[in-house]
Amino acid sequence: MALTTPITSTPVISSHPGMGAILYSGGTAFRVWAKFATQVYVVGNFNHWSETANPLASEGNGYWSADISGAKEGDRYRYLIHSPFLTKPNWRTDPYAKRVESDRGNGYITSSEFDWGTNQFNMPSWNELVIYELHVGSFYDLSNNDAPGNFNDIIKKLDYLQKLGINAIELLPIYGFPGKTSLGYNPALPFDIESSYGTNSDFKNFVKAVHAKGIALLLDVVYNHWGPDDLDTALWQIDGWSQDGGGGIYFYNDWRRHTAFGDRPDFGRPEVRQYIRDNVQMWLNEYQVDGLRFDSTVNIRNVYGNNNDPAHDLPEGWSLMQWLNNEIDSRQPWKITIAEDLQGNEWINKDTGSGGAGFDSQWGSSFYWAIRNALVNLSDEGRDMYSVKDAILQRFGTNALTRIIFSENHDEVAEINHKVRFPEAIDPGHADSWFAKKRSTLGAVLTLTSPGIPMIFMGQEFLSWGSWHDSIPMDWSNLSKFGGIHDLYQRLIRLRRNWDNNTRGLRGQHVNVFHVNNKDKVIAFHRWENGGTGDDVVVVVNFGDRAYDSYNIGFPHEGIWWVRFNSDWNGYDSSFGNFGGYTTTAGQTDPNNPDSMPSRGNVGIAPYSALILSQ
Repeated sequence: MALTTPITSTPVISSHPGMGAILYSGGTAFRVWAKFATQVYVVGNFNHWSETANPLASEGNGYWSADISGAKEGDRYRYLIHSPFLTKPNWRTDPYAKRVESDRGNGYITSSEFDWGTNQFNMPSWNELVIYELHVGSFYDLSNNDAPGNFNDIIKKLDYLQKLGINAIELLPIYGFPGKTSLGYNPALPFDIESSYGTNSDFKNFVKAVHAKGIALLLDVVYNHWGPDDLDTALWQIDGWSQDGGGGIYFYNDWRRHTAFGDRPDFGRPEVRQYIRDNVQMWLNEYQVDGLRFDSTVNIRNVYGNNNDPAHDLPEGWSLMQWLNNEIDSRQPWKITIAEDLQGNEWINKDTGSGGAGFDSQWGSSFYWAIRNALVNLSDEGRDMYSVKDAILQRFGTNALTRIIFSENHDEVAEINHKVRFPEAIDPGHADSWFAKKRSTLGAVLTLTSPGIPMIFMGQEFLSWGSWHDSIPMDWSNLSKFGGIHDLYQRLIRLRRNWDNNTRGLRGQHVNVFHVNNKDKVIAFHRWENGGTGDDVVVVVNFGDRAYDSYNIGFPHEGIWWVRFNSDWNGYDSSFGNFGGYTTTAGQTDPNNPDSMPSRGNVGIAPYSALILSQ
């Protein structure tokens, strides 16, 4: 485009509130923050891409705006920004653009209007949540044409997910990205949706379809860094100003700017804080997302991503998270915010009134590592039942729901991180072996019976192996090969959600790990909500390669205890032995018995197996 001399007519400040492109009857208002600009023009197909026809007016506070008659939904546009810090004007995509032309960087004027229908979706109670972590591009690719999967592809599998029993989907980030595929953690335009996944309207259709199945939709968001790719499309040095080679007004321009992933936003600038806040509210309101998982909050609160490092803390990052959580809690307290902090810091979950960050939950990495180490270890002798006990008991504060627990997640199975799936880690090169099946499913048992909010990663339920790669569609043939493993997960999920009204305790806050046999590698724990018939649950897990015809443990009450789940049932896999798992009767015992439980009974349990019993 040839540059022309700026016109000298005086534009008028827009009377319409909001940022980006704001539709009104007969036209569109545009507003952009460009603090050091001397003139800003909006250029689009509504003015035949004229570089001078539509100047924006300075509002005197770094913002520029104007009402442009005739600019309509679907029109494309960019900003042309003049500044004394530039030798030639900057072409920039609107930072608030909700849809971007992938090959040119032009934004689209979009409408926030959408027909959500008359059905009212109610968020499941947090103690009933079972989360399914999902990457849009690689979950299910119907086209198989070298393009990633999309929202419409996932809709085809919602019946499958509903029958599996999960009631929340957590999407990895859906921001637009350069190239064909991405994990999603390289955002350049935080308001944009990846075009290969679908338009912003396609995403709304997807959310509507998910809700129609009774499933909540959670979304990963990234505010600890932006980039590193394509930042010069919009945010990077948007108005030409920067210091020491930094990114300009949206970023720190000093020693605080760098992260291992990209450049850090300036959490202290009111305009940047507002930009992040507006992004949060867009997902929750315009798109009706039910919760957000914040990526790497430790890099929002500390320059080097450290815990207990006050010299390098970012208090403005901490206060930003408090502000975001306070607003969500005051407006939509049923929507959940989850932090990926991974430092075991309970202040992440404490309420903001006491100085905490105010997140409802956070990823429980200590649970993951304890369970992984116990099950991946080659020898039974190396399995530490006391570490497993600590993993079951750990929580942030007094509320069990302040942690998300898992035996797989996208980071820990991703090829880019040199990681592999859990069965692959257990028996490398033989992930379909008896050992891999038996011990990986114990990880599922512990995830879905321990206190906390359980999460599984896509494909885990049918023994996906190797490494997960964002560019390779998940191999759905495993579902037919390992349908029994799928059924095992389905059964566990239904027990966790108390579908048969006899395992209510798995939704409860309470746990007592009453039996720890580190010599023989057996552990047992009691779960309950209020206690009593249909509530008290006993879970027995054998981490050893040895079967027991009659293993004596404590029970919370006398009477008959029914086996609701036996992981060794040969319906789950033909190689399983269908051993043990009989109904048992607990009798009164000496109060000083080793398990300190009021009753005792015998169970039969197979090698590397688990039982779930209730009355």
